[in-house]
Amino acid sequence: MARKNIEVGTSANDGTGDPLRTAFTKINDNFIELYGGDNDINTLDANLDVNNFAITTGVTNGHITVTPNGTGNINLGSITINGSQISSNDSTQITLADNIQTTGTLNVAGATTVDGALSSGTSLALATGATVTGIADEDDMTSNSATLLATQQSIKAYVDAQNTAQAITFVGDDSTGTAVNSGETFQVAGGTGLTSVVSGDTMTLAIDSTVTTLTGSQTLTNKVLTSPTISSPTITGVTTTTSLTTNDITTNGSNANLTLDPQGTGTIELAANTNITGTASVSSTLTTADITTTGNHTLTGNSTVDGTLTVKGTVNADTFISNSNGDITIDPAGTGAIVLTGPITATGTQTTTGQLNVDNLRLDGNTLSSTSGGITLSPAAGQNVAVGGTNVKLTATEANFTLMEATTVRADALQNDTSDGDISVSTQGTGVVDLNTATQSTVGSAGGASALPGTPTGYIKIKIAGTMRVIPFYDES
Repeated sequence: MARKNIEVGTSANDGTGDPLRTAFTKINDNFIELYGGDNDINTLDANLDVNNFAITTGVTNGHITVTPNGTGNINLGSITINGSQISSNDSTQITLADNIQTTGTLNVAGATTVDGALSSGTSLALATGATVTGIADEDDMTSNSATLLATQQSIKAYVDAQNTAQAITFVGDDSTGTAVNSGETFQVAGGTGLTSVVSGDTMTLAIDSTVTTLTGSQTLTNKVLTSPTISSPTITGVTTTTSLTTNDITTNGSNANLTLDPQGTGTIELAANTNITGTASVSSTLTTADITTTGNHTLTGNSTVDGTLTVKGTVNADTFISNSNGDITIDPAGTGAIVLTGPITATGTQTTTGQLNVDNLRLDGNTLSSTSGGITLSPAAGQNVAVGGTNVKLTATEANFTLMEATTVRADALQNDTSDGDISVSTQGTGVVDLNTATQSTVGSAGGASALPGTPTGYIKIKIAGTMRVIPFYDES
């Protein structure tokens, strides 16, 4: 609570001051706040307890904060505390009489004086390592002590003594070398395509564009590569090689041509089996030895074959032309045949030696026969089947003509080739047999002009409508 003020009035006994009871009540409240023991937040003992030469707080685990006004200091005897700095206000030193433990960083800006040692009065002991008992000034390091430190001067003198007349020998790839003593300079000089640069304590060896690297892009001129392995190379310009072994040759660029051009009279020789999966185009003369190919082949233009062309499959061509006065021979192997499946147009003389089969017709020598079925000679309407020649006979050897239709039959003899066989002459419908022959006015030599001879010379046996008849005949008069 706030301090309670006792009103005393403006003058003695003017009646404006506090009554005695009220005044002493305020006095009691002020003393209770100052000396109260109930730990009430409004009492002094709940904040600071000044008792028995000690200042404590009446609140368990409570803090005591001493804050000066403005830039004022907190003075505790000869020790001055200003913010986070502790100093002596009487120009004497601050002595920490007991052990010091710090969990942060210990930063010592000035000189540090150790009275004795960190661990004892005669040695310096750290957490690990040897215990230092002193510092020795020995240029030759003769004591060989494990507990003495050396001065800077001793270390320098010893190192200089060790480096005196000490040499390092550098040897090149040719086994020649040179010795470099302490204090001398050894230069690393660059060579072809290689330079050396020193910056600070670092020497850098750098190559220029004349040196070929794994990932760089360089142009090689007049280089010999022996048995190299090159993955996916791109070659521009003319490539000269004595022998090329590869699995695949392709052009560089879309739709680019691949040209194989031997020098002079050189030729392109394909020594092993050659498989052409695309279209092969030959713009000039192609001369080869034996060629065996599989698959389809398209040749645009004229193809000249000097010798024998063997094809297993189909040949599509508009024209086959032989050399001057040369023959074209199509000779199937073994029992193979020449099969012509489409229309055949022959404008010149056709000469066939041996047997010629056309569908079911066979022409062999001077014989035209049928391999199956009959033979029909069927000229165009109104046209004749003409058999030319001189003294030509149509001979039917054991032929059986079931039906022969003819408008006119001319023959020296009409006879049956079968023994005791009949010859039947019949007409269609109401037609009659018309015998057009020479006539005479007399019947015969035995009778007159209008009378029959008494006895005929003989009788002709003939069937009329299937019935056997006899017709008498007489000698011509």
